[in-house]
Amino acid sequence: MKLHRLEGYIQDIWLVEEPHGLMLLDGASRADVQNICRFISEQLKRPLHHLKVIMVTHMHPDHAGGARALKQITKAQIITGNVPGQWYSGLDGWLMHLTDILLAHWVAGRMKKSRRLIWYSPWMKADRYLNDEDQIPEFEDWRVLFTQGHTDRDISLWHQPSHKVYVADLMVKVKARFIPPYPVFYPNRYKASLNRIRQLAPDSILLAHGAEVQLTEADFDYLQQKAPAIPATHWRSVKSKLAQVLGLKTSH
Repeated sequence: MKLHRLEGYIQDIWLVEEPHGLMLLDGASRADVQNICRFISEQLKRPLHHLKVIMVTHMHPDHAGGARALKQITKAQIITGNVPGQWYSGLDGWLMHLTDILLAHWVAGRMKKSRRLIWYSPWMKADRYLNDEDQIPEFEDWRVLFTQGHTDRDISLWHQPSHKVYVADLMVKVKARFIPPYPVFYPNRYKASLNRIRQLAPDSILLAHGAEVQLTEADFDYLQQKAPAIPATHWRSVKSKLAQVLGLKTSH
């Protein structure tokens, strides 16, 4: 198994290469589709149909935004966690999807990236839905681990032979420190997910924002300390800002 890290629009892209095929550990953003295809055909010298599986760890723009377009080009399967319903459902979901698109553009601006088209459908129809600890079809050395908290459907991907685990947005690396992502909708689940990865004791952790790292016990302690006690979400952030402007107190 070879593991390739590509620079994505606002995130790291991880591509698994094996003799029988390729697997993306996340669906990337819509702005990444052509770069991924170019890497497969020009750098790996493999036909695009060798991309067999596109995993989607959760529905945010830099993790699910490119999945549908890549499936149309390569005929790969889209696989995600078996969680009922759609993350972006109803009017609240539509507003949250729009907010997440705007946040992705803001991050790109902070990274001095040119503005790109990243709009994608907020509704995911996958080819396969896997349960906790299921093996990934065609890539049986990899298992799905439910690590929810950032959203209600986050998964991590564990490669047993190398003892590496891709955790997507379970944590982000900022100025040499590891901190929780934003948002965290389910704080208790989030803390349990951190403990699960800690107990797994992987040789290395693959991040969507921070490359490949090794975390110490002190790093995990710091993450637990920084984890929110109440949901840290878009709406709560808006309420907090409004309260500051109006000089009011928010209730939780």
